[in-house]
Amino acid sequence: MTLAWNLEAVVARQGHKTVLNAVSLSVRPGEVVGVVGPNGAGKTSLLRAGLGLLPLQAGSVRLSGRDLSGLGAVERAGLVGYLPQDRRLAWNLPAEEVAALGAVDLPETRALDLARDRLARVGAGDLTRRGVLDMSGGERARVLLARLLATRAPLLVADEPVAGLDPDAQFLTLDLLRAEAAGGAAVVVTLHDLSLAARSCDRLVVIAAGRIVVDAPPAVALSPQVLAEVFNLNGRLIETEAGPVVAGTRL
Repeated sequence: MTLAWNLEAVVARQGHKTVLNAVSLSVRPGEVVGVVGPNGAGKTSLLRAGLGLLPLQAGSVRLSGRDLSGLGAVERAGLVGYLPQDRRLAWNLPAEEVAALGAVDLPETRALDLARDRLARVGAGDLTRRGVLDMSGGERARVLLARLLATRAPLLVADEPVAGLDPDAQFLTLDLLRAEAAGGAAVVVTLHDLSLAARSCDRLVVIAAGRIVVDAPPAVALSPQVLAEVFNLNGRLIETEAGPVVAGTRL
C-alpha cells in the first residue's frame, strides 16, 4: 500500500502562540522529506498537526485523499508509524516486546518474530530480552526505531530520530529509513544536522517562525541565502567524497 500525505494551509496554536501559519506540504510515496529549521521554528508542531496530535485552527490534512479527521484511531495507526522525539518509557519491558508494539495488527507470536527481525536490522539483535529501562539512551533509541519499522506503515514520521546517537548509528538509522522509502513508503524526518539532512533526504522543507521558507532539493533548500537568513550561517553546501556537507561559520 502506498500513501500520500497532504497538509493544506494549516494553522495551529499552542496556548496563545501560533506555531504553524498557513503551512502547506505534500509528501509522496518513495521519498524521504527532511524538515529542518532553528529551535522553536515549528518542526515538531508540523509533524504533530499533520498526525492529528495538535488541533488545527484552520486548514486540512489528508492521507491519500481522505481527511485525517474522518479516520478512526485504529485505521490511522495502520496508515502511519510515528517516532516521537521523547524516548521516555514507563515500563521496563524487554526490547522485543516494545518493538512488537509496532505490529499491533499481528498475532503475538508473529509480532514478536517481526520485532526480533527489526531489532536485528537496527543493530540491536543482542538486546531482545533486555529491559528497555536498563539500556543506554542510544540503545533505547534503536529499540524505538525497530518499533517504528515494525509498523510496516506506508507513512513513517520520525522526529529527531538520530538525536544522541553515535555517527555510525545515525547513518544506519537514515539508511534504514531510505530503504523504507525505496520500498514505497513515504518518509518524513526532522533533523538538526544539516549535512546529514542534505545527505539523506530527497527534499528539505526549511521552516522558520511557523512558516515554510523553502521546499526543494537540498542543493536549493540550503542555498547561501537560506543558510544566512534562517540559520545565521555564512556558508554553503559543498560536495565531498562522504556526501554533502554544510560548510560555514556563524554570522
